[in-house]
Amino acid sequence: MKKHNFYAGPSILPQYTLDKTIEGIRDFAGSGLSVLEISHRSKEFVACMNDTISLVKELLEIPAGYQVIFLGGGASLQFAMVPMNLMVSKSAYLNTGEWASKALKEAKLYGEVVEVASSKASNFNYIPKNFSVPGDADYFHVTTNNTIYGTELKKEPDSKIPLVADMSSDIFSRSVDVSKYSLIYAGAQKNLAPAGVTLIIIKEDVLGKVTRPIPTMLDYRTHIKGESMFNTPPVFAIFAAQQTLTWLKGLGGVRAIQKKNIEKAALLYDEIDRNKLFVPTIKDPEDRSLMNICFVMADGYKELEKPFAEFAKSRGMLGIEGHRSVGGFRASTYNALPLESVRALVDAMRDFEKQN
Repeated sequence: MKKHNFYAGPSILPQYTLDKTIEGIRDFAGSGLSVLEISHRSKEFVACMNDTISLVKELLEIPAGYQVIFLGGGASLQFAMVPMNLMVSKSAYLNTGEWASKALKEAKLYGEVVEVASSKASNFNYIPKNFSVPGDADYFHVTTNNTIYGTELKKEPDSKIPLVADMSSDIFSRSVDVSKYSLIYAGAQKNLAPAGVTLIIIKEDVLGKVTRPIPTMLDYRTHIKGESMFNTPPVFAIFAAQQTLTWLKGLGGVRAIQKKNIEKAALLYDEIDRNKLFVPTIKDPEDRSLMNICFVMADGYKELEKPFAEFAKSRGMLGIEGHRSVGGFRASTYNALPLESVRALVDAMRDFEKQN
């Protein structure tokens, strides 16, 4: 039976990436060595790093004045690195979920933090709007996609101060105007690569304004100067990222995958809205994530949650259980998930409805 991978992360990767990384484990770039054992200073891996950076710049149409670097530590390390490097005394945060809350908490270690708006009181089931950002803050931080609750900020917010975004779970899934941002960071384990590397896109002119001492390894300038090789980078994850980006380019790039993602999400949301057994956790279509589609059993059918989970699993659906903190269901429809898998989930939902 075919398995359909709806896990939120680490998550599904393109078959192309899996095949190419298997090849690279056996023989990397014709070197006769595995990518798992090759030196990061070898000409083969330096070429891989440079090509991966070029692909990021090409696919996201990154303008001049930006640097692309790869770091370890996941997006969670960026929660601290961002304020450490950018906050002189004050920052602003939009609180749209658990990861945004964690980023805000870390920022408080470095100065005053203004929470411009929050949807916490409503269990983060919408994206706040009509908020104002203090003009004297050093930067404004947003989390573009909320993996746990299923909301997504699909447009760049207006900001007269440097804009920073955690795009861990929707990077490369939709068109983004990078010029509106001073810094974008993203853990790779959703749409890019296996866990272990973090992508950073940073505008150079935002750096060098703080006076606090910054540990060498936590200073963005260290890694820009070292071309992501100040220390040994996550070689395998970067190689896998190169394969995923090559696959994405072959499909037609970000705009092409965005069309596919809209089609997949529409199919599933339409079924959730139609099916008597289910209700979406996010009511406003404008706020609904294209990457993490969350839903629960409707009133009167709560006792069917576990039976549906077991039924879906028997049909090959893996990873559709909601986050442990909220329950219900979550279907993550990242770039590599085929439309076929969404159709299979919709068929399972319809068949389960007929039985109940």
